This record gives sequence, C-alpha cells and structure tokens, in this order.
Amino acid sequence: MSRFEQLIETVETYQKLAEENYSRIRRLAEDVRAGLCDYIGAPDGICVHLVPPAGPFEPRAYGDAAFSVPPRGFRPLGPVSFGLAFRVSKQADWLRLRFECRKTGEEFVVGIEDGAQYTFTLPIEDGDSAPFYAHIFEYILGWFQENIESYRDGAYGTRGIGFDFAGEPSPATLRAKS
Repeated sequence: MSRFEQLIETVETYQKLAEENYSRIRRLAEDVRAGLCDYIGAPDGICVHLVPPAGPFEPRAYGDAAFSVPPRGFRPLGPVSFGLAFRVSKQADWLRLRFECRKTGEEFVVGIEDGAQYTFTLPIEDGDSAPFYAHIFEYILGWFQENIESYRDGAYGTRGIGFDFAGEPSPATLRAKS
C-alpha cells in the first residue's frame, strides 16, 4: 500500500467516525426538540426549537444551521455544539442554551454552557433521553430560582447570565434603548 493509499484509508475511517459522532448528536438534539415540550406539559404550542449555538437567533427551526458542523462534506471529528431555544413565558420570551456534545470512552457527555453536564452511557437507546429532559428543565428552573434568591438577598448585580434571550421587547426595554 502506498503512503497515499494509507492516507486515503485513514481519512475514510476518520470521516466514518465523524459521521457516527454527528448522527448521534443530531438524533439526540432532535429527540430533545421533539420530547421536551411533552415532558414539561406545555399545552399551548411549540416550546422548543433547535437554533444556532452562537450568534443572533430567532425562535424558529434552523435545521442543519442549528449545529456547529455541517451535516455533509468533510467534518471534523470532535465535539459538536447545538443551541436549544426554550419558551419561558406565555408570551414570546425565549432563552437559548448552548450544548456541546462529546464522546469520552464509552460515555457521551453533553455539556451546558456554564459547566453543567449530563452523561449518557453508549450506546444511547430509545428512552434514554427522558432523564435528560429532567436535567434540562431543572437547570433552567434552577437558574431562574437562583436569580430570584439573589435579587431578594440583594446580591444580584454581580452574577453573569447563563442564557441568551429572544422575544418581543417590553415597553421598558424600548424606553431604555431610546
């Protein structure tokens, strides 16, 4: 086998594993998008969208653009990120969580932007993501509860925000911008 043939064979293996990695992450993200609203009991429409993990976003379906790597072509073999927009009010207020997914041995680790993690055992089977829904919900709820407590304690001015928000601007926001 020539060096070139060896290189081609190695790159083909690399791309096969990159496809496996991307497909696992894409299936998980789609499962979360499809199941999280049912988990929390949102009776009035869509409450979750897959969105880009960084930059501006609107609460709508982004398809392939919701992921940090393309679905086709030469892909890097490494962590893949996606964004999850989650409706947090009866109006049009949405927050975005950024997830970074990576394989570590026989575990699949999903990190949320500030260090919170959830670990799956590989292979991920149907039904394995139900506990992950609880993890996401508790993370979001906990963030709001911690900020409520910080405000009540008078220590809210020093905390960093863990989410990006999107929604209809309130009258106070419009006044502040003018």
